[in-house]
Amino acid sequence: MYGKILLPTDGSECAEKAARHAIIIAGQNNAELIVLNVLETHSLAGLPVEDFTSKVNEVFRREGIDALERISQIFKDMSREKGFVRGIKLTLKTEEGHPADMILKIVDDENIDLVVMGASGKHAMERFLVGSVTEKVFRHAKCPVLTVH
Repeated sequence: MYGKILLPTDGSECAEKAARHAIIIAGQNNAELIVLNVLETHSLAGLPVEDFTSKVNEVFRREGIDALERISQIFKDMSREKGFVRGIKLTLKTEEGHPADMILKIVDDENIDLVVMGASGKHAMERFLVGSVTEKVFRHAKCPVLTVH
């Protein structure tokens, strides 16, 4: 039923919970699992101190790499524990831009069949509400979106 599953991650606890669901669903469908981290660097554009902007961008890149590595480790752990992830093609991607816009672009460009994502991200206010990125994705995606708390 699902040939390509997109798992956006920001390194949050919700994203890691979503990863477990995405891996199970991918295993049940022999699907490709695309793990996406979006670097939101545009918010730094126009800051007057170029050196500061460069350092913050590097921190964001490192956090993105860490988030992808954590999902990769969850995938490996579940593979050892359950063994049902055989046949899953795992693809790790990093893009720059606004997270919701990039997720929706990847959905279209990659012909994604299902998006599995955390209900909220790293921001403190999003602990109480469905995250703004998640809301935009489930309102505008052309495929089903599974949100995980």
